[in-house]
Amino acid sequence: MYQEERLIGILQHLEQHQRISIENICELFDVSRDTARRDIIKLEEQGSILRTRGGAILPTLTNKVANYSDRLSDEATTQSKKAIGRLAATLIHDGDYLLLDASTTVQSAAESISTQGHVVVTNSIDIAGILNRKEGIDVHLLGGKLHPEHRLIYGARALEMLKDYHVHKLLLGTCAITTDGLTNPYEEEGFLVREMMRRADQVILLADRTKFGKRQFNRISGLEQIDIIITDQEPNEEMKEALHRHEIDILIAKGDEG
Repeated sequence: MYQEERLIGILQHLEQHQRISIENICELFDVSRDTARRDIIKLEEQGSILRTRGGAILPTLTNKVANYSDRLSDEATTQSKKAIGRLAATLIHDGDYLLLDASTTVQSAAESISTQGHVVVTNSIDIAGILNRKEGIDVHLLGGKLHPEHRLIYGARALEMLKDYHVHKLLLGTCAITTDGLTNPYEEEGFLVREMMRRADQVILLADRTKFGKRQFNRISGLEQIDIIITDQEPNEEMKEALHRHEIDILIAKGDEG
């Protein structure tokens, strides 16, 4: 087996088990300890893993977020996001007052809304545009500073406006979720998201499978502030146990729905 094939196999093992030892690599690929060490060094040079004593783990801290347009066009998750968005829209009833954050998955939910009589507050210029074209929806766009890459409004003015509102439901996306809660890379956006969670009776998190097990620089909240999670795949046992411990309902969206 070529080294490139082993490296792919090591990463696949890590995605399933989170950790791999030198002994695991030797047994899985029938190679010597020296070869296994060289494979780990190669993966670390590529930035794919972190070396630990006797093995390797996948990095849990990520600091890069693709810009909004790239996330919208990501073929690997587009269908999952649409399915999650469709399912989220079924939880919205005529007359609900809503908060929608500037997530691409929440944008999918906005596109799927068919109910009426809503007042919607959002910091997303794209979501505001989508909802403005629908009948029976009164849109409030937060004011403040516009982030050019992520197409969201943030800053002190947005926070002040948000404090004047209270809604039935918050539809929220996330960059990363672990058993410790939600994190993102941007502190100022984190301030806004935390305030959104305070302004809603019910917090509905929309997160495809790629967001689980990731951790980023800025902590937003623990799991205790979430009421419902909509995702496209059952979380692993550790995550599922943490969600159940916090009495969070888990809804699984199927990509072939609708």
